[in-house]
Amino acid sequence: MTSRHNSTLPSRSAGAALLSGLGFSLLLGLSPSAHALDAVSVQLDWLPAGDKAFVYAGVAEGFYRDAGLEVTIRPGRGSADAVTQLAAGNADVGTAGIGSLMQAAAEGGVPVKAVMSIYSKPPDAIFTVEGSGITDLESAVGKRLAMPTFSSSNALWPAVLERNGIAPDSIPVINTDPSGMAPLLAQGRVDMTLNWVTKAPESESVLAQAGKQLQVLPLSDFGLEGYGFSLMASERTIEQRPEVLRRFVEASRRAIEFSSAHPDQAAAAVKAAVPEADLAVLEGELRNSLPLIDNEISARDGFGAFDPALLSTTWEWIADSMDFDRDALDPASLVDTRFLGAEQ
Repeated sequence: MTSRHNSTLPSRSAGAALLSGLGFSLLLGLSPSAHALDAVSVQLDWLPAGDKAFVYAGVAEGFYRDAGLEVTIRPGRGSADAVTQLAAGNADVGTAGIGSLMQAAAEGGVPVKAVMSIYSKPPDAIFTVEGSGITDLESAVGKRLAMPTFSSSNALWPAVLERNGIAPDSIPVINTDPSGMAPLLAQGRVDMTLNWVTKAPESESVLAQAGKQLQVLPLSDFGLEGYGFSLMASERTIEQRPEVLRRFVEASRRAIEFSSAHPDQAAAAVKAAVPEADLAVLEGELRNSLPLIDNEISARDGFGAFDPALLSTTWEWIADSMDFDRDALDPASLVDTRFLGAEQ
């Protein structure tokens, strides 16, 4: 990843030291000095996938261990659920779309803050199939849309339609588990799904089995802009363990840089933890996420930063979509960038 604030990316190295383990949890504590490591639980917003590879690479490559951290990774069921888990004290840090944090804060407050931006461009997109006749939002009217129950994209969808002159109730919505969306599309039971562009490789694989081809319509093509996937922390972690959080953020930044430079090795780290996953799909998901991470916005502001103007724009999209008063909260109050390091 390139940025005027970051050092040059590491050159490609030989194969990664892969972590062996079972299930979705990775527990790092293999060195003789493991007793001295600080435990950190990480709540993912989704199940293990390529766009979460940096956390797994951080474990496999020893970035967290070198920072004196013992990391446990928990799978998730959506951004809203991840924010809830952090707020409840069930994890120290987590990943989620910042829109879900804004929505939770506007609905009554939540003891969670975003501490590092990962996607400085929105990942939200419509997935459909070639030949469906859906080429834009107008042609989507009357078509059936499946969306995951707890996705941060859900909050944005009505505002995207309204700003394009389309009534939200003109597109029937089916809420479902994220794992069921691609099969629904492949079976023709829905005409489109609401996803992140990072999930395209998985849907492509499922559709290919049905002899169909994926078509992706990014919502940014219809005016959507703002921050997306972010690293968050509970206020308890921020207040009681600031030095641990600082080390975790720095190690995560290093892991993201490594994953950007070595997507094959980062994907392999996820595969080592989830043997049933498709390695090609994992790498494809990671590669699809890179333009959302490394772009003109992150180059301008520095990776991880939250530009006040773009943060306000992000909130305006959420407020308009959920019928919140734009003055209901100050979006700057939901971020804490003290842990990004002096170079930020």
